[in-house]
Amino acid sequence: MTTPRRAQPPTFSPDEFRDALGMFATGVTIVTACAADGTLVGLTANSFNSVSLTPPLVLWSLARAAGSMPALSTGSHYAVNILAASQKELAERFATKNIDRWADVEFTRGIGGAPVLVGAAASFECFNRSRYDEGDHVIFVGEVERCTHDAGASPLLFHGGRFYTEHPL
Repeated sequence: MTTPRRAQPPTFSPDEFRDALGMFATGVTIVTACAADGTLVGLTANSFNSVSLTPPLVLWSLARAAGSMPALSTGSHYAVNILAASQKELAERFATKNIDRWADVEFTRGIGGAPVLVGAAASFECFNRSRYDEGDHVIFVGEVERCTHDAGASPLLFHGGRFYTEHPL
C-alpha cells in the first residue's frame, strides 16, 4: 500500500467545516500588541493553545487578510488575554470592525508595551518567537516571558457560535 503524498479534496463546504469546528468548545482570548507607531492593536481569537512547558510556548492563529497582521507579524511582543465570563462585551467589541475597540478599556502596559487587560482570567506576555504560514492563516508561536492568572475567575467560553460560562458537572 502506497502512502498518499497529498490530502484528498474535501467533501464538505467551508460553512460545513466552520460549523463542525464550532462544536469544539473553546475559551476566548483577546490578543493585544502595540504597533511600531504606538497604535494599540487588539482582536478576539479563540485559536489559542499551549505548546510547551519548557520553554513556555503558546500558539494562536490569525487570518492572513486581517488588518492587524502587519503590526502583529513584525512586532517583538504581544499579550494573549484569556477572558473572564464578565468580559463578553469586550470579546464582541474586539471582534467588531471599524470601531474604536480601545475606548474606555482598562489595561496596563506589559512587556514590549503590549496591553494587558484588567480583569482577564489570565494573561500571557509573549515574545513573538515564530510564525508559520498555513492555508489562509498564520500560526504565531509566542515564548511566554510573564504570565498571571486569577484562580477564582470564571472563564468566558465559546461553542456553536454562542458565548457561555462554565457550569460544574
